[in-house]
Amino acid sequence: MELDQPIILTNATLATLAGPSGYGLIRNGAVAVIGQTIAFVGQSDAIPGDFQALPRLDLEGRLVTPGPIDCHTHIVHAGHRAREFEMRLDGATYEEVARAGGGIVSSVRATREASEDALVASALPRLDALIGEGVTTVEIKSGYGLEIGTELKMLRAARRLGRERKVRVRTTYLGAHAVPAEYKGRTEAYLTEVCLPGLEAAAAEGLVDAVDGFCEGIAFSVEDMTRVFDAAKRLGLPVKLHAEQLSRIGGTQLAARYGALSADHVEYATDEDAAALAASGTVAVLLPGAFYAIRETQVPPVAAFRAHGVPMALATDCNPGTSPLTSLLLTMNMGCTFFRLTVEEALRGVTVNAAKALGLEDCGRIAEGLRADLAIWNVETPAELVYRFGFNPLHARVFGGSL
Repeated sequence: MELDQPIILTNATLATLAGPSGYGLIRNGAVAVIGQTIAFVGQSDAIPGDFQALPRLDLEGRLVTPGPIDCHTHIVHAGHRAREFEMRLDGATYEEVARAGGGIVSSVRATREASEDALVASALPRLDALIGEGVTTVEIKSGYGLEIGTELKMLRAARRLGRERKVRVRTTYLGAHAVPAEYKGRTEAYLTEVCLPGLEAAAAEGLVDAVDGFCEGIAFSVEDMTRVFDAAKRLGLPVKLHAEQLSRIGGTQLAARYGALSADHVEYATDEDAAALAASGTVAVLLPGAFYAIRETQVPPVAAFRAHGVPMALATDCNPGTSPLTSLLLTMNMGCTFFRLTVEEALRGVTVNAAKALGLEDCGRIAEGLRADLAIWNVETPAELVYRFGFNPLHARVFGGSL
């Protein structure tokens, strides 16, 4: 139903995540929703007099969290890469698959051939899977076009998804994802002739919220990404970076120097890198789905991130090749199981820290004045959200005041 009149959700266990640490639990809690905004958060027996007469909805002790946020996805694409899954099972590495003509460039061919309508239609089931687990905000990257027209087509499709469903979409330009076959061995020419002009065109059309790149030995160097980041800076756009996923070539330090919103993957980051991220306020986005899918063994330096106070987010990295994952709940479990995050870190990773990784300040917590983006769960404690896998305890989802 539409919460088109003020209402109070009562008798809930609230995990507000409002403070710098802890769940911010409020037992027998209440949340007043007026329009799209949270108007009151507190004990059910301490509802202010101004709200006493409002209609109430008894949640019967259920857990309420901020609406989950998937802050790193590639859900707009065509085709699949199931054959690469077989290759990896036969022992091929990520780099071997890429150098054999698979990897990102294989998705490029299918995405270039697909219409915008087809891209929207193929992405909707993936988006619906996320929404079905309570997700209220999702980031969607381009990067499977590697030509100006297709990159713009992907971003338009991403914007349309936000209109097709009640979900908030943040778009990221990822023209520096890979060098297409027609520019093989000519990375600088690709940046000059395609990537940077494509960014200008996307920004002019209002299709871009942030700019990303894949800084890796099989993709783009620190020097290459410096050109892209400088262009983003001139356009007034924030940056983020796929960094230190397969090796350490300096991407995390680059992200820190530019005050990036996030550095993502970061398996090969070091204590020095953690210190740099902390100083710049950059979020480390951990992507256990890719770690799992490519059978990586190098885990991110979680202890260093903790020691330096680097905020850690979790995301699905939903993509056709290295993380065909559409469950943020499973992502949380993977983050704890593979990377030894705590339950609190996992929950913060898909709420308050995920919001920070997207540059959003009006969501990710349950607090007065923020958007009424909430998830209501058929559980009593946050740990129950994380320890199960293959099980979805969502009871209801509130998006901008709409239940």
